[in-house]
Amino acid sequence: MTNDKRKAISVKIRVPTPFDQLTLQHGPAWKNRFTLAPMTNHQSNPDGTITHDEHHWLTMRAKGGFALTMTCASHVQPQGQGFPGQLGCWSDDHIEGLTKLAAEIKAQGSVSSIQLHHAGFRSPKDLIKTQPVGPSDDEGTESRALSTEEVHQLRDDFIKAAQRAEKAGFDGVEIHGAHSYIICSFLSAGENKREDAYGGNPENRARLLMEILKGIREACRSGFQVGIRLSPDRFGIDPQDILNLSAKLLQDERLDYLDISMWDYNREHEGKNFFQLFADLPRKGVLLGVAGKLYSGTDVQAALDLGADFVAIGKAGILHHDFPLRIQTDPNFEMTTPPVTADYLRSEGLGEAFIQYMKRWEGFVK
Repeated sequence: MTNDKRKAISVKIRVPTPFDQLTLQHGPAWKNRFTLAPMTNHQSNPDGTITHDEHHWLTMRAKGGFALTMTCASHVQPQGQGFPGQLGCWSDDHIEGLTKLAAEIKAQGSVSSIQLHHAGFRSPKDLIKTQPVGPSDDEGTESRALSTEEVHQLRDDFIKAAQRAEKAGFDGVEIHGAHSYIICSFLSAGENKREDAYGGNPENRARLLMEILKGIREACRSGFQVGIRLSPDRFGIDPQDILNLSAKLLQDERLDYLDISMWDYNREHEGKNFFQLFADLPRKGVLLGVAGKLYSGTDVQAALDLGADFVAIGKAGILHHDFPLRIQTDPNFEMTTPPVTADYLRSEGLGEAFIQYMKRWEGFVK
């Protein structure tokens, strides 16, 4: 074609919609772009076994159209408990209840996942009846540093918990590496002062997380899904460290998805949309999700426009068990504005312990 005859050709790039299906590197596809964020709710028994209230809360969301239904943070060691009534995944005694939960989630057409967690120095001393632990000694929380051997045990217990989830019939797990819990603390230059192979430079601080990922992928079936949740900043974290780690993870074919807990999907960092910095990183089959102030169909589409593959819904999922279905009916749907009554929350499937917990959120419950 000569220069004078050459015509400009415009290529229209299709932006995904909230109801496009997602294919993952391992395991079942997700029917849409909505995932239920893992949320603290205090609804399990003191020994970590699941209750009817917890089962009902989660399966109601699966029925409400979420493509992925994820449990609250489930601790992998007794001393890693972060709150009363926390779901456990540290004992084979938990498998029976988890099996019933996984089966019902899948019966409702949703993919099932357990978030694996250890609270680290955020474990309340009066709850765990022992000294909290973390990557380093911390005077403020009176926690002590794990020995290298204990770090290895922690790694192995994350892997064993994933195997329990698999045995119970779950489609996958998410490794909780956010919010200053133990893996996040290891990633943090501000909180990790170790001098062994798990401290010092960013690669060493990420070693525990990467060994857990490797171990789960090797110990579980090929179709088992594995995700990771990260905090992009706060908690003594250098945002550039997390961007560099995310760049590595988004190229790691052992991983299915990376979930960035942004607090606000639309907030800025150094004059730019913070999540956009993650969305601009190259991906090799690994999905990228975002959580934070996704309160309407407009917000969800805006997050996808920024480059998210999926959204993790928290507060709107509490207020509307069928948040995805409401947006499917009305793309401009906005969640109910709190405060709401306790009876309203009961109608949305929250048990009494969860309602009492939500009363701690200022302005949420009348």
